[in-house]
Amino acid sequence: MLSMAVVVVLGVFLMQSITASVLQGAVQSAREEARANVTTAIGYLTPPSPDLTDALPDGDAEGEAGDLVGEAVDALGDRSGGRYDIVTFNESKVGQARATGAIDWSSVPDALRAKVQRSEEGVLVEQNTKLRYLGDRQRVSGIVIGARVNGTYEIYHLFPLGEVETTLLAVQRIVIGAGAALVLLLAGIASLVTRQVVTPVRLARQAAERLAAGRLEERLKVRGEDDLARLAASFNEMASNLALKIHQLEELSQVQRQFVSDVSHELRTPLTTVRMAADLLYESREDFDPAAARSAELMQNQLERFESMLADLLEISRHDAGAATLDLEPADMRDVVLRAIGDSEALAERQSTRFELRLPSEPCVAEVDSRRVERILRNLLFNAIEHGEGRDIVVTLGADRDAVAVAVRDHGVGLKPGEEMMVFDRFWRADPSRARTIGGTGLGLAISREDAMLHGGWLQAWGSPGEGSQFRLSLPRAAGAPLRGSPLPLVPPEVEMRRSWRGHGTPVLAPAIGVIAEVGIGVRETSDAGGFDVP
Repeated sequence: MLSMAVVVVLGVFLMQSITASVLQGAVQSAREEARANVTTAIGYLTPPSPDLTDALPDGDAEGEAGDLVGEAVDALGDRSGGRYDIVTFNESKVGQARATGAIDWSSVPDALRAKVQRSEEGVLVEQNTKLRYLGDRQRVSGIVIGARVNGTYEIYHLFPLGEVETTLLAVQRIVIGAGAALVLLLAGIASLVTRQVVTPVRLARQAAERLAAGRLEERLKVRGEDDLARLAASFNEMASNLALKIHQLEELSQVQRQFVSDVSHELRTPLTTVRMAADLLYESREDFDPAAARSAELMQNQLERFESMLADLLEISRHDAGAATLDLEPADMRDVVLRAIGDSEALAERQSTRFELRLPSEPCVAEVDSRRVERILRNLLFNAIEHGEGRDIVVTLGADRDAVAVAVRDHGVGLKPGEEMMVFDRFWRADPSRARTIGGTGLGLAISREDAMLHGGWLQAWGSPGEGSQFRLSLPRAAGAPLRGSPLPLVPPEVEMRRSWRGHGTPVLAPAIGVIAEVGIGVRETSDAGGFDVP
């Protein structure tokens, strides 16, 4: 397209230049010939002396003038060689005119005659017009050049430009044909160059895509010694180094996973023995002195934490090895949430924390592994209790046609910007100086994310300093179905409302929520999952 545009522009410019040059040459030649003929016609159209004219009878004088015009026209016509025609008028004698060939006198425009009659002697006046001929001959484009001679005579040269137009049309066809051939030639050259340059690049792109897909044995063929060949050689070297590094990392990861798994299994036997001895000491702590009794209690607590950490290490090693599986069954998510709440009530009571439940009145059935989902919710609840600073924790269950979601909201310290993803890293702490008050292992949220991904779901976090945090678990209702959205918002509605108030200055009324009822120890439940508290 670019070559075509260039050729068209050059062709138009060339045709305009050729047309102007040819027409200018033809017009200039016509002017020179007309000027020479006017000079010649002056000699023929010189009127006889007054004495001779007076001596002749009137009829003879008019005949003499008519013969002068005829002689001039005949002489000039012989000089034209058929290349142009001549028309001569005598102003003093109406109707007295002569013309050569088959030219029609009306071809001379009246406007041009008026200009010639007003012009000075011998001055050329020209005009483009259509030349008409007697008979069936078609009109052609031409130029008429006129001049006034000896006062009363008008001589007009009519030059047809048909041959010039034919020549220009032939030149135009040649230019168009040459331009089309040039475009095709340029297209062929561009196609050849493109294939030679782009084809190796395309092959490199395809090889890079296959390499990114995990086919580390992919290599490019090296042909020649040009830049493309060096590019292929560099690509092959990069692929080889990449495959080597990935293989080394895989071996290291496998060794690490195997080490964790082996150590975790090997620790079970001595841990069982230590556990039995610790239980015996703990049951007999009342017979010990206060220091020994306290030591027995501390040992019991740390053994429980150690057992929990060992179980988490075994679980996460199964995820790393890809050996974790799901035991799917239809379950009402309301029951799953309530069981997780029941497991967390004792800890919440020790931390002076209350749960507020917002459960829908209709069943929320989904195909899930209840054990793993309960573990996710327990980890979220334990995390909320630890960082909630004794304030109420809101647990919301929502569902739509394709997904179910559970949101755990606390009003504690919150998360700083950028910590929403780091919170799921293993052994990560928002504040390294802060001690674990409930004896967590640091692997709970990491395992929870792996369990959510195993279900094909999401586990996401939101937090803001001073406003607390919210964790949202979203799962598809049907096992294996893609998850396209979540029924619950990630950012708490009351936070969005406050931001809206600050941004617009107009309070928005919150939707009404259901009646709150006390359920169990420190648990409140609302009957409307779509509502929310107004702080």
